[in-house]
Amino acid sequence: MTSRYLWLLDNGHGGVIDGLYQTEGKRSPKWDDGAILYEGEFNRSIVNRLIEMLTADRVSYVNIAPELEDISLNERVRRANNYHHQRNCIYVSIHANAGGGTGYEVYTSPGETDSDAVATVFFNEFKNEFPDIRMRADTLDGDVDKEANFYVLTRTRMPAILTENFFMDNEQECRECLMTREGRDRIARAHYAAIMSIEEKGLE
Repeated sequence: MTSRYLWLLDNGHGGVIDGLYQTEGKRSPKWDDGAILYEGEFNRSIVNRLIEMLTADRVSYVNIAPELEDISLNERVRRANNYHHQRNCIYVSIHANAGGGTGYEVYTSPGETDSDAVATVFFNEFKNEFPDIRMRADTLDGDVDKEANFYVLTRTRMPAILTENFFMDNEQECRECLMTREGRDRIARAHYAAIMSIEEKGLE
């Protein structure tokens, strides 16, 4: 197939190098068996799964931060914006949440933008994959995305979303979804389904 869009995939935070996590904080509590989820490792595992699926379907993508080092937000945005004039781009930043909640949410920058339509598709596909989990929507402005002045959402020059996939400080969600192969496969599959839906139908 010929891609409608160039997908700019951004795995938030740093990875693990020689056993050393590259980002301060951004991890689960240490559970009773000593296990810890490092968010940057999780984010990369989802992006890597997604890349495998997109490659198989010949969907165009760029891994914005393939390094294990924690690339600065400014550099991530700079890399993304380098593609702005080349073709239609959509930026997707992938994360795990924290703060004592449950479920899934997707963010865009404040106001009505083309990002809202992207976020709605991702929200709906996640709900399709996980019909029994809490979907954390903010419908006050007529759509489901939450809005925030996150640097990577306000400084990128293309539609941009940030997904928050379950809570790493919720032990059940962390252990069953974020730390298991099956859970990660399903999270990646939800992202893939959203991308393919947008590829097939475009954005209205």
